[in-house]
Amino acid sequence: MVTRTSSHLDFHVHPFHSRDLDDVLAIEQESFSAPWTRVMFEAELLGNPFSRFFGAFCPGEGPPVKRLLGYICYWVVFDELRLMNLAVQPDCRRQGIASHLVRYALGEGMTQGTTRALLEVRAGNDLAQKLYQTLGFRQYGCRRSYYTNPDEDAILMQLQLAENVQT
Repeated sequence: MVTRTSSHLDFHVHPFHSRDLDDVLAIEQESFSAPWTRVMFEAELLGNPFSRFFGAFCPGEGPPVKRLLGYICYWVVFDELRLMNLAVQPDCRRQGIASHLVRYALGEGMTQGTTRALLEVRAGNDLAQKLYQTLGFRQYGCRRSYYTNPDEDAILMQLQLAENVQT
């Protein structure tokens, strides 16, 4: 578990579990035009040995005892880390949570022997692209009409981990 304080929030990062899925789905629905479904999350969480899930949780007072601020899903496959899904609660964005989650995943991946990180991001998602560029990712390709709802290209980005990551 890693604890982080941003300018407004104290939070810690730890694995999330199936009991957290309702909160994850709420953030997912608010964040994406083509959100993952419960079945998709459950398949990743329970049936994919490559998949890792972590959440940024803020301690709460009384029920609920914690609040999910954001989450990240990534795969570790041999020497590659593939970022699959990242989202932050709308009222908590632009406070460093997403960058902290990505750095955390990259650090965890490096401890498991990964040397490269890959991701796809919507061509129109300038904020996400800027976040990834700030973390050292660089564009290396494009997948035409990869996304639906709306139809949009995917920008392919990569990061060589050994050279760039500061966790």
